[in-house]
Amino acid sequence: MDLYSLILGEENTKDLIILHGYLGMSDNWKTLGTAFSNAGFRVHLVDQRNHGRSFHSDEFSYELMVEDLIRYMDHNQIKQTSILGHSMGGKTAMFATTTYSERFDRLIVADIAPKEYAPHHQVIIAALLELSSQEITSRAFADQELSKHIKDFGIRQFLLKNLYRKEDKSLGFRPNIKVLGQHMKSIGKALEIDQKFEKPTLFIKGEQSDYILDEDQFILDYHFPQNQLQSIPKAGHWLHAEDPKRFYEIVIEFLK
Repeated sequence: MDLYSLILGEENTKDLIILHGYLGMSDNWKTLGTAFSNAGFRVHLVDQRNHGRSFHSDEFSYELMVEDLIRYMDHNQIKQTSILGHSMGGKTAMFATTTYSERFDRLIVADIAPKEYAPHHQVIIAALLELSSQEITSRAFADQELSKHIKDFGIRQFLLKNLYRKEDKSLGFRPNIKVLGQHMKSIGKALEIDQKFEKPTLFIKGEQSDYILDEDQFILDYHFPQNQLQSIPKAGHWLHAEDPKRFYEIVIEFLK
């Protein structure tokens, strides 16, 4: 099954694949994707399985998402590319580059490390499952229901971007909430000890995020010997949305 993507930029230019995070989608990256395409890249904003407009499946793992990605590259005749991933998308990118290193020349990882993370989206998944069991009449109604469990306005706005109008005119959510909830533990999976990518790698962390800690530098160096780590001041986990200008500057300097 094919992945949905939005492709920006001209053919015969350098490819850049961008992967969204958990419960995100390609639309989240349109503004930055356009900026990268204007800088001379053919940008692929890809929806991973069970997200956005891509197919739903009961099976969900990083290994499967890597195979989805390689099939996508083959279909689009991409022999080698740079890849950027945020959070879960960053993990997919790490698994992909360490498994098929010959297919990638540069890796950019936004606010995630190659270590294991304990499941921590339980409240969000529970809230979305509860909302999905009801008839969603409006965006305002959905926000009101989510606010009973999710107090952070920014997180609710991020989740509400997944709303779409179904054929019967009611609203639905694009992600496969049920399956993503069932496989929550696999989202935090660490890279295997023998997985390494020995080409230029950039990690970008939000200064106020706790996803990449100072003590994680050892594991970054182990799996990605040619890595550099940069931090965006005053930014949290959604660093690319909180300070897109600085994020763009850091990435484009690395890619150029």
